[in-house]
Amino acid sequence: MTPDPAPTASEPEQVRGALRRVMREGVPFLRARTGAARRLAGWSLLEFAQTFISGYAVAHAIDRGFLSDAPATGLLWLAVAALATLPAALATRRLFGGLADLVEPLRDGLVRRSTARALAGALTAATPATTRSLSQVTHQSEIARDGWAGLVLSLRSFVFTSLGALAGLAALSPRLLLIVLPPLVLGLGLFLATLIPMAARQNAYLGSDEAFAAHAGHTASALRDIAATGAVRPTLARAHQLADEQAAAARSLARWAAVRIVALAVCSRIPPLLLLLTAPWLMRHGLTSGALVGAFTYLTASLAPALHALLSVLGTAGGRLVVVLDRFTGAVALPEPPAGAPPSHAVSAATAELCAVSFAYGPGARPVLDRLDLTLRPGEHLAVVGPSGSGKSTLAAILAGVVSPTGGEVRWLGRATGAWEPTALRTLLPQQAYVFTGTLRDNLRYLRLTADDGALVAAVEAIGATPLLRRLGGLDAAVDPQQLSPAERQLIALCRAHVTTTPLLILDEATSHLDAAAEARAEGALAGRGRTLVVIAHRLSSAARATRVLVMDGTHTVCGTPAELPARSALYRDLMGHWSPTPETPAPASYEPDAPEHSVSPVRQG
Repeated sequence: MTPDPAPTASEPEQVRGALRRVMREGVPFLRARTGAARRLAGWSLLEFAQTFISGYAVAHAIDRGFLSDAPATGLLWLAVAALATLPAALATRRLFGGLADLVEPLRDGLVRRSTARALAGALTAATPATTRSLSQVTHQSEIARDGWAGLVLSLRSFVFTSLGALAGLAALSPRLLLIVLPPLVLGLGLFLATLIPMAARQNAYLGSDEAFAAHAGHTASALRDIAATGAVRPTLARAHQLADEQAAAARSLARWAAVRIVALAVCSRIPPLLLLLTAPWLMRHGLTSGALVGAFTYLTASLAPALHALLSVLGTAGGRLVVVLDRFTGAVALPEPPAGAPPSHAVSAATAELCAVSFAYGPGARPVLDRLDLTLRPGEHLAVVGPSGSGKSTLAAILAGVVSPTGGEVRWLGRATGAWEPTALRTLLPQQAYVFTGTLRDNLRYLRLTADDGALVAAVEAIGATPLLRRLGGLDAAVDPQQLSPAERQLIALCRAHVTTTPLLILDEATSHLDAAAEARAEGALAGRGRTLVVIAHRLSSAARATRVLVMDGTHTVCGTPAELPARSALYRDLMGHWSPTPETPAPASYEPDAPEHSVSPVRQG
């Protein structure tokens, strides 16, 4: 039989260090969610009141009602105790709704951090990447979420229920506290004394779990080599050894759990027993029969269940939660992109170029783009218009490097797109804005992690999202994508684009859910950044604001300024004929047949 592993002398200190690290990173997480914590505490006051009323009403129902030959009064007090449960039930429902504001951001953050650490290790480590991070993303993050949720609920319930019960005992007779508090404090102290050694063994258990997962992943990827080299027996022996170590760690955890059962018994079982033994002495000093029954109500119906729930959660998830969270602590930084930001000596006159670009969705399919040439200069504002299905979004994807052309070449700053890290050169905003669960600050600097709060606030003001910032509660406010409207999600994405410093910005109907005034302000703010802006237009007013307009009609394209296009494109004239400018957006200059044509940047298709 494999002996139980004993933690080394330094393991308790390692656990204390883990607790300090978790607290150091956990305090800012909680500080950013003080609003959610206040809401939980506010609803928990109803549970405090219900606990206090329960024993107090029972005591008065007996003393002032049934023992005083006034059954109606006794029934009235019991009715009060019953009615007090209704607000508490409502609070419980509200509590589970607000719990997600504290729990889900934790899990999302852990998954992001583990993924970033795995990517960083795969990109920088000399050894091949392992499946060890898989346990963190799929298993340990769920342990942390479930443990954190259980801890929050149990600790909240224990605090407010205990305060209500102790306040009720003091109201019935202060001497009751002399009987109840000593075993309660003793049991809690004994239980807390087991946290450090229990967490040390939990750490050993998780370590064996990760080692077994790594061995299984390595074995699965090398089955042919193992069979070819005759290494089946050593591989199986190693698997048996790791499984035995994990089982031994689990048995050690179970033994410490037995100690915690003793602590739970001291907390929850001894106080009622002492109350029975001291009942004659208490009643000689003025304790009434009703007060004695009320005290038993507090101990058995309120305090004992709350204690049992808290100690059970601490016993099963408390130490494990600290150990799991410690495995996610520490700063995580991805290595610098290969090409980084555009070098200062880049001298290409064009931000982006399409050189005889063609694209079709299959070998025999009709081309969407056919030998298209287009040059985009620094600071230029291009609007792309055309009927649905004309290839506008395809053009945006090709220009952004998301889709490769079937013919021709796309260049950024004079070089092929493959020579650059795409995120360093261009920012693409699709119609469905991506917003994730986290703080508003994290969402705004998602594409530029080094941006300070000043840059974030400036972007919010420029885009016109200040009312949204105030409604959410500032940069530290938690963002739930499901609680945002499509327009609000687009505003956050537009602010994020304003924060970036990439030379090419592409909006693929990224303002479709905004009204005309908000769209005009957002496009104006982005165009004012001095970068090349390409707008796949949702409204014709976007074309009126652009310096150039590209009209797409199948494989036929025309490019020019808003003033000259009515003379050169029948489709543009038709589109403009169905568009009425808003007061915020002036109409383009009218077409005059005798006006001379203006030279434009080269564009050719077909």
